[in-house]
Amino acid sequence: MSTVIDEAKALQEQIVRDRRWLHQHPELGFDLDETCAYVRGRLEEMGYEVSSPCQGALLAQVGDPAAGPVFMLRADMDALPVQEITGLEFASTNNNMHACGHDTHTAMLLGAAKILKDHEAELKGCVKLLFQPDEEGVAPVEYCGGDAVLEAGVLENPHVDAVAALHVQALEFDAGAIYTRKGTIFSSIDDIDVRITGCGAHGSTPHQGIDPINIACHIYQGFQNLIAREVDPTQTCVATFGKIESGRAANVIPDSASMLGTLRTQDAGVRQGFKEHAQRMVKSIAEAFGGTATVDFLRGVPNTYNDPALTEELVDYANELFDEPVQELEAPFSGTDDLAIIAENAPTTYFILGTGTLPGHEGCGMHHPNVEFDETVFWKGSALLANSALSYLSRHAE
Repeated sequence: MSTVIDEAKALQEQIVRDRRWLHQHPELGFDLDETCAYVRGRLEEMGYEVSSPCQGALLAQVGDPAAGPVFMLRADMDALPVQEITGLEFASTNNNMHACGHDTHTAMLLGAAKILKDHEAELKGCVKLLFQPDEEGVAPVEYCGGDAVLEAGVLENPHVDAVAALHVQALEFDAGAIYTRKGTIFSSIDDIDVRITGCGAHGSTPHQGIDPINIACHIYQGFQNLIAREVDPTQTCVATFGKIESGRAANVIPDSASMLGTLRTQDAGVRQGFKEHAQRMVKSIAEAFGGTATVDFLRGVPNTYNDPALTEELVDYANELFDEPVQELEAPFSGTDDLAIIAENAPTTYFILGTGTLPGHEGCGMHHPNVEFDETVFWKGSALLANSALSYLSRHAE
């Protein structure tokens, strides 16, 4: 296995070059034309045939599915609508930014693709390489990239037996350290869309109308009380509203109000129970003040779940490869990743690669406009991904 480490280290400069190009050209959602062209070109240079299962996605494979199992490696390619302030020489200039490290994920999977291609004759099965769009869910549609690639059939023809992926994390995650956990590793997410209808009136005569802003305030407090009194206090449940809109003038009670928020949970039962409570609460609060209201949960992504048996197996491979233990996360992340959608349909393991904190970027974590990742550890991500696939195929070949 030492050859995988040696090969990954030899690719380090190319991985960094790929990452920096991608970092300078961040694109959003499914609209990844430049990104796809670059990644496709790099894969074709290696000898891959590349297809596009859906808008903004690329799929390649190496090996023979008739010779053994099929293992899939996935990386996300989309950026965020964040204006970068890192001052890096390869910083973005288009008001978007790879503030969640997807440029690094793509570059490391390209590194793994090179290693796997060089070992194609030895593969006891097949490895699929999935480069996915819209993990961040910024596209103005009611589905995300995980939904789109699943619907496009990336887990079939040939059928995928297991999946692995890698995400970088800065700040308290030591540079070069690898982390994971069995079971839930990322929280679920649902957009909370509340629509309130009241009755307009003059601001001086509120009794002649039905104030939707008053209803919104009570609904806002109601959501927090649901967490305090209807959710098991040992469970994680967060409901945050980032947008509340109503009215246009100080002295006019408007007809309607709207609220847009986010729900995060780490247990499927908590998630479903909260939604059911919310439906009753929102309707009843509005009716108590003479209005009406509805609540819809949109663009939902479930918990990202690491299959325990697969995760234990892949951790063993990583421990042997690097001769150092993969660190176990004590609790899931409060953030969300739509690898969850694939994980619901195939055994999956998500690894975390720590990148630490670089000088000038202290206190800057994921999605921050000044976040930066230690490039010196990227070879390790490529080695981890390639070795996971190689070892899995070897062990499970008939």
